[in-house]
Amino acid sequence: MDRIFSSSPWEKRSGYARAVAGKDIICIAATAATDEAGKVLCKGDLEGQTRVILEKMSGILDQAGSDMEHVLHTRLYITDISSAAEAGRAHAEAFSAAPPAMSLVHVLPFVDPDMLVEIELMAERRR
Repeated sequence: MDRIFSSSPWEKRSGYARAVAGKDIICIAATAATDEAGKVLCKGDLEGQTRVILEKMSGILDQAGSDMEHVLHTRLYITDISSAAEAGRAHAEAFSAAPPAMSLVHVLPFVDPDMLVEIELMAERRR
C-alpha cells in the first residue's frame, strides 16, 4: 500500500494521508483549492476552486499510477447549493472522456470560510 502526502498542514495535524493507493483502488481525501502554504485559491469562485482541486487530484492520481479516466466516484462538498451548476461545469470538463459516478453534498461552511468546495475521489489503478 502506498501513502501519498501533500504539503497540507492539515495532514499532520489530523493524522491522515492525502491519498492511499491499495493494490487496485486509490482513495484521495477531501481536498480544497489551497496552495502549498494553505492559502485558498480562486476566492469567491466555486467553478475555479473546483478546477484547481481536480487538477491537484489529477497529479495525485498520476503519482499513484492512475488518471482521470480511471476515476470511479467523486464526492463534492459545496457550501452553496444554489451554485452547484458552477461546480458541475468544472467537473464535466475534467471528466468529459470518462464520467465517474458523482455525489453532491451541501455542507455548512468549512474551517476557512473562503473554501467553497472540497472533493473526495476514488479511482482504479491502471493495469
